Amino acid sequence: MSDEVLLVMPADPEFLRLARVTAMGLASRLSFTIDEIDDLRIAIDELVFGLIGTRGRPGRVTMRYAMLPEGLEVRGTGAFEDDGATPALNEMSELILDAVADEHEMTVEGGNPGFRLLKKRSGA
Repeated sequence: MSDEVLLVMPADPEFLRLARVTAMGLASRLSFTIDEIDDLRIAIDELVFGLIGTRGRPGRVTMRYAMLPEGLEVRGTGAFEDDGATPALNEMSELILDAVADEHEMTVEGGNPGFRLLKKRSGA
């Protein structure tokens, strides 16, 4: 069974730092290298911006961080008050995520947009 941390924050870019710092702190606890932690920070930025956009959206984002034996899994789910565009990643974000994450995807579950990210630590 994994340890899990839950973070609920406004869907506003001003709060993105909380998502990054939480991921970075947990990755450090899991003995990620400095480069792996930086890759994780970049991946969180790309996926959260893909979910809420650069201006944010009315509502909130729930982030679930699961500490696994092989690394860190992060799931973000949006609960938005608007009926805005379905979140998506642009081609550049996809290329960046392919380079810095082991697995990533944008999802829609139960009508709520979200994402999943897996970052493995070296040697796992």
